[in-house]
Amino acid sequence: MVSGGMTCVKYLLFLFNLIFAVTGIVFISVGAVILVVYNGYNNFVDSWFFAAPVLMIIVGVIVFLVSFFGCCGAVKENHCMIITFSVLLLLIFVLELGAGITGYLMRGEISNMLENRMNSTMRQYDVDESIRQSWDIMQHDLQCCGINGPTDWTQLGTVNNIIPESCCKELPTQGKCDSNSIHLYESGCMVRLEAAIESSALILGGVGVGVAIVQLIGRASCPESDTCRPRLRANV
Repeated sequence: MVSGGMTCVKYLLFLFNLIFAVTGIVFISVGAVILVVYNGYNNFVDSWFFAAPVLMIIVGVIVFLVSFFGCCGAVKENHCMIITFSVLLLLIFVLELGAGITGYLMRGEISNMLENRMNSTMRQYDVDESIRQSWDIMQHDLQCCGINGPTDWTQLGTVNNIIPESCCKELPTQGKCDSNSIHLYESGCMVRLEAAIESSALILGGVGVGVAIVQLIGRASCPESDTCRPRLRANV
């Protein structure tokens, strides 16, 4: 009975630590994907926008390392390692909730942030190489033009209605994209970028809160469950 009880505790703890390691990889993956996808749009977002995915990656690394302590403690039945795992798991739970809530709350700031940054960077398109690349990447990837539409570029006082080439699906024979081209993207970029960022924020928030809840349930179930506790104490 005692041996069976210890085996129950050991394998339950090992199983939940394996699950935690997987959730750590999920955190790292989601945070990294968001950073990579929106790296080219860094001129349109404030620095705080990247705080949530960076926090997610950090938490994911910590979760993975802590899970290692838990797995080793379970296999070797090392009491010190298991206690270390339990304490660190509580801290991780708080950080995961923080990353998830941050990702969700930042949705409310997106509209004003994009409007301010797009207005300021559009005027620097011809003088700043980094800003020009960001606009071209965004307009090409999202298939859009300007903030609210192609007329935003012509209002800046362009010559012969020439606008960025990234506003056109295909370049006309003269090799320039103008506001009268039939290949012009008609949609504005602000609505499309805002929708894409809000979608990522929801994913970030959902993953953060969801994984935290799963880990909390797992921690509550192991190893102090009613089925294992009497046998564990009998061993003492």
